[in-house]
Amino acid sequence: MTEIEQALAGFADFMWGPQLVVLLVGGGLFFTFHSRLAHFKYLKHSFDLLRGRYSAGGNGGKGGVAGEISHFRALATALAGTIGVGNITGVAVAITVGGPGAVFWMWVTALVGVSTKFYTASLAIMYRGYDDAGKLQGGPMYVIREGLGKRWLPLAYLFAVAGMFGTLPVFQVNQLVQITRDAVAIPVGIASADSHFTFDLIMGIVLSISLFAVAVGKVKRVSAVAGSIVPSMVVFYFLITGYLLLSHITELPAMLALIVTDAFTGEAVSGGVLGAVILIGVQRGVFSNEAGLGTESLAHGAAKTNEPAREGLVAMVGPIIDTLLVCTCTALAILVTGVWEGDAIGVTLTSQAYDQVFPGLGSYLMLIMVFVLSTTTVLTYSYYGGKCMAFIFGTRAERYYLGIYMALITVGAVASLDAVISLFDGAYATMAIPTMLSTFVLAPKAREVAKDYFRRLDAGEFKHELQVSGSAGETNAEA
Repeated sequence: MTEIEQALAGFADFMWGPQLVVLLVGGGLFFTFHSRLAHFKYLKHSFDLLRGRYSAGGNGGKGGVAGEISHFRALATALAGTIGVGNITGVAVAITVGGPGAVFWMWVTALVGVSTKFYTASLAIMYRGYDDAGKLQGGPMYVIREGLGKRWLPLAYLFAVAGMFGTLPVFQVNQLVQITRDAVAIPVGIASADSHFTFDLIMGIVLSISLFAVAVGKVKRVSAVAGSIVPSMVVFYFLITGYLLLSHITELPAMLALIVTDAFTGEAVSGGVLGAVILIGVQRGVFSNEAGLGTESLAHGAAKTNEPAREGLVAMVGPIIDTLLVCTCTALAILVTGVWEGDAIGVTLTSQAYDQVFPGLGSYLMLIMVFVLSTTTVLTYSYYGGKCMAFIFGTRAERYYLGIYMALITVGAVASLDAVISLFDGAYATMAIPTMLSTFVLAPKAREVAKDYFRRLDAGEFKHELQVSGSAGETNAEA
């Protein structure tokens, strides 16, 4: 196990060099200026789309509308994959390893990630392709195949292979089992800090069986579950975190200032290396909002719309909710309570922050959050990984992948946290390469489509859709 951990750590360190930071952050800046900030002007329209006010699919509502799920469910599915354990554990890891300054670089990643997601999700609709079963699909591998041609296919396969590993459930389950053990099993004597393998194994098996029943329903069932659960969990999280922050309101200005100053001094990192702080912040930021990885394209590519820019506008809401709001709340909760200066790591660190404000209840509140968010992430990732498997080996292989995937939930329950984090980091970095390169090449086409849509929107060409969707409908009910 030690040799495996060292090998995975070496791979992750190699992939997450300065070149990848330049690719993700520099790429996001490029998309921001390439778009001339046009999509930022239509943020209100993004929420109108999510509310179902434009539900005819676009293109004047003529003809059939491609896709399987609504804008709202597409975003909910994508958020189920991003608003998860990464927002709780990932932030804790960033602060533990990189200090408070790492949070600032998470913000930077999110801000440029807004533009990245606008481009990648728009392209996911523009270049949907058919799988071997004749079903229309979206995602970076189809964008590469349909938009760039056969010469670029190796990049499509690279994404699909990395996607099968990067979407494995081991991290989410690992942290869910850890907090369940700390909050429930150890206090009642079912497990101990030194002996918990049996408890972890049993819990992994139970999770494997229960989640399989939902995952077999593919995107429609997964999106339905995500659309029902994720919004309520976000509200629940903001309520308990808002109470925590209000109880420490006098410390908030100092902690916000610490995040900014530490981002440029790097004093929290051993040796005071500023580059390490930036790298850790970008890593955790990408792990949180997944901008530039391409996973969001797998969800948004299934949206019912013939207007690529619409899904781009919907997708760009993701980093705002995920990193700028949820991750910031987690970071401030850890900082204002002072638990970050202790020895705890991962989800245990975040749990300690809430225990201070909710004595005897904090760990249970965190358990509820982690349980819901980790299981919805696992379900979303099973859909992502299945699509990657189907692209390489055909749709018949999906059933085998799902079986293996669910079995790996049990592995994640007993795996080493260090090995799990390294596996994810390495796979995520690999996914970013084909996603960003293809988006760079196709960016001019995405901008032209967006300009045309914004022109038509400003000219009032979609007013009839607004009127049609004024009555209560499925999407409005979801919102």
